[in-house]
Amino acid sequence: MSGLQLMWFVLIGVLFSGFFFLEGFDFGVGMSVQTLAHNEKEKDQIINTIGPVWDGNEVWLLTAGGAMFASFPYWYASLFSGYYLILFIILFGLIIRGVSFEFRHKVPEKNKNFWNWTLSIGSFIVPFFFGLLFISLVQGMPIDADGNMTATFTDYVNVFSVVGGVALTLLCYLHGLNYISLKTEGPVREHARNYAKLLYYVLYVGLVLFAVLMYFQTDFFAKNAVLTTVLVVAIVLLTIFANVSVFKEKELAAFLASGLTLVVLVVLLFTGLFPRVMISSLGSQFDILIKDASSTPYTLKLMTYISFTLLPFVLAYTAWAYYVFRRRVTLDVKGY
Repeated sequence: MSGLQLMWFVLIGVLFSGFFFLEGFDFGVGMSVQTLAHNEKEKDQIINTIGPVWDGNEVWLLTAGGAMFASFPYWYASLFSGYYLILFIILFGLIIRGVSFEFRHKVPEKNKNFWNWTLSIGSFIVPFFFGLLFISLVQGMPIDADGNMTATFTDYVNVFSVVGGVALTLLCYLHGLNYISLKTEGPVREHARNYAKLLYYVLYVGLVLFAVLMYFQTDFFAKNAVLTTVLVVAIVLLTIFANVSVFKEKELAAFLASGLTLVVLVVLLFTGLFPRVMISSLGSQFDILIKDASSTPYTLKLMTYISFTLLPFVLAYTAWAYYVFRRRVTLDVKGY
């Protein structure tokens, strides 16, 4: 395995980490529209917290998919063909979620509730099916010597993958609640804080169940027990820290901790995959390895030059956008 192959594997992990940190609270905010707000004004206030930034956050997913296509075409081909239906459902969730932002403030008041529901449902679909995808991926799928996946329903949907989907959805929801607490004033801020105080206890149960199933359903602990244990403990400690921060009303600390929990979860999954990109349940000889799935050295080198030239501008723009819209959102602010 070359240094460039390793770097691009890590970079794709970084892109997914950025996506779940930033888009994770977007999903949580979207789910909160129909579960947290008590009236239409509060729904407007909640949506206004992400109105200026939600579409920029989704670019991280597009970049991750594009980077995978260019740097690991064999990984991309096996993943996207094998998970075609799940990725189609994720795309459907992203579409109905995206159009709801545009339509809800242009339709008559009596029709707004339909678009509120599409926003919430779309925001639930995406993290749940991403959790289903990633957990079934690390469990191992029936991949043959040609990289073709011939999976059945239970390969995709089983106890572990459903627990993973629910856990990721709940993590995103709590991340969104922490963001709402950080970005709003008034009753909505209190609602978000009170919901988070209760849901963290549900998350503890989910994390314990997730860790137990990971021990029995993957080879993570068998291949790298120390690093896997450290990352699992880090997820638990960050969750506890976020929970305590919510009770102490330290909103920025709670938000950063819940976001870092999602980042560490991505790190856990990618370190468990390494040095593979796809795990075959038919035998380790059919695993797709980083060194076999990548593009040519010339392609990786060219992509590196382009990426490191453009990356500072993208990060600077993202930071500037959040700085400009840093103030809290009140009930009387009009927007999305």
